[in-house]
Amino acid sequence: MKIAIPVKDETLTFFPNAGHTPKFAIFTMSGSGMFRSFNLEEIKNSPRTDIDHSKPEEDHDCDHDHDDADHIEQHNKMGRVLTDCEYIVVKKACKNTAKSFTSQGIKLIKYNGESFESDAILREVSAKFI
Repeated sequence: MKIAIPVKDETLTFFPNAGHTPKFAIFTMSGSGMFRSFNLEEIKNSPRTDIDHSKPEEDHDCDHDHDDADHIEQHNKMGRVLTDCEYIVVKKACKNTAKSFTSQGIKLIKYNGESFESDAILREVSAKFI
């Protein structure tokens, strides 16, 4: 099973706003119950080209129409780049971001904790991966 987490960079620091993340860390889960383990498989760049990923945009508010076709397509690119994942862990995701994942069959797992370490987050939400 593959799980995506939005991250800032190769340090695997969690990026709370999934729609504006610069990268996605893809983990493979193995084992079951309390013996689950997570192995980093790869890091994918976000395919969105309408935002500047070099700036921290965790709390970015969009100033465009959320029903704009070009904007929706930018979100849809994210879902398509993660089609091999079954889940994505998010703290924040607008309706277009959520739809881009669910339309590809990717389930959103909401993270409400305080950690920014991907490994800790995966362990914390692991019971939600079924």
